[in-house]
Amino acid sequence: MQAKAILDEALHLKQQDRFMLIEGLLSSLDNPDKDIDQIWAVEADKRLQAYRARKLEGIPFEEVFKND
Repeated sequence: MQAKAILDEALHLKQQDRFMLIEGLLSSLDNPDKDIDQIWAVEADKRLQAYRARKLEGIPFEEVFKND
């Protein structure tokens, strides 16, 4: 079935059923990659260790989120 036809059918579902459909579709897109998660965990640890060793400076919260 084509995506347009599926969408047309889905729009006729009850609100609760549409919500369940959306949740199912979104969760099917969320497939974490354990290798990438591990790489980021190692990088975050390196940055934390560098910060604690005063080899890396932090940026104040206010500066990060200020509006220019």
